[in-house]
Amino acid sequence: MGRTLIVRALGRVDHAPTYEAMQAFTAARSADTPDELWICEHAPVFTQGLAGREDHLLAPGDIPVVQTNRGGQVTYHGPGQVVAYPLVNLQRAGYFVKEYVYRVEEAVIRTLDTFGVTGHRVAGAPGIYVRLDDPGSHALLPQRPQKRSPDEPLPPPDFTGLGKIAALGIKVSRHCTYHGVALNVAMDLQPFDRINPCGYAGLPTVDLSTIGVAASWDDAAAVLSQKLVTTLSP
Repeated sequence: MGRTLIVRALGRVDHAPTYEAMQAFTAARSADTPDELWICEHAPVFTQGLAGREDHLLAPGDIPVVQTNRGGQVTYHGPGQVVAYPLVNLQRAGYFVKEYVYRVEEAVIRTLDTFGVTGHRVAGAPGIYVRLDDPGSHALLPQRPQKRSPDEPLPPPDFTGLGKIAALGIKVSRHCTYHGVALNVAMDLQPFDRINPCGYAGLPTVDLSTIGVAASWDDAAAVLSQKLVTTLSP
């Protein structure tokens, strides 16, 4: 039974056949199928989550819009972004969806740290964010997730002073995950202006390049792969 992720570097691939391949892999896997991690880059595409609302697509223009079965709202994939698809049997790994999301986010945070950038979580908004005025600052965000009493409502997400550098969207079928996380490295960020990223109007989207980090796609992909293998191990 697989205990480590088999990493597959897919290169630049279109989203649709990759999505179909993830579904087929997940449908066909048995209890003994080793977990895999697919690392790739997509041609320009907007993807909608199950809850995706049309009004968050402001002006898609010539970029195709694809409906998917992942969670979340609309996001953009394009060249210069590392997309990681962990295909993990959670039942075998021994942790639940909430911890899986935490571990994926932790891999992104550790990846950013390698490049001298501090990644942050925001309460109520999956994904990883950076301080626009000081991307290396370790100061804790006031809007970070914090323990609350069971009856205390979660405040609306507060993105003040932040830019989103990694988006997360997952699907779990028969205890097995697919879809995943996208880390912005050095890309044309303009398409993000054509949508409300992840359903949030005016949320700034950044990449490593715009915050002053000259990392290649290959370097970022290699680090993120290694961090995901480590954080997702049971």
